[in-house]
Amino acid sequence: MVPPVQPRKLAKVPFVELADGRLQGVVSSGSDIGRVYVSSIAAGTHNYNCSTNNNRPCGGLYGSPCKHLRALVAEAVVQYGADRVARYLRVEVPEGEELADCLGGAHEPAPAAVVFSRFLRHLAYLEVPDTTLPIPELHWFPATGTVS
Repeated sequence: MVPPVQPRKLAKVPFVELADGRLQGVVSSGSDIGRVYVSSIAAGTHNYNCSTNNNRPCGGLYGSPCKHLRALVAEAVVQYGADRVARYLRVEVPEGEELADCLGGAHEPAPAAVVFSRFLRHLAYLEVPDTTLPIPELHWFPATGTVS
């Protein structure tokens, strides 16, 4: 895990990742506290999708990225840095331009379930109590010493 370039406020975009060939994450609704959107932008093509966690399309997708996608890009830049996000998405960002403004692409439906599931798992880890003992689910590597 890479520490964030800058501290992030998690209220608007609680989850952002560069994974599966996409910048993807969960973005809170601006109007309904109980609603979140799963937003993604594909690397290379810059095709994008934004829908609720149960695959209802975002009403703001009118032939261009919605405010949720722009918020996702902005928080990814805070989390990973503009250079890393631009390299991952394979986009050239001229000096003085915003990364989100340099993305072309078109709307391309993508399933939200995998990203939303990762977000829920991420939340579950936040509830694990502090411990110095190994956590079985996170204990991927064998111990280097011998047990007596």
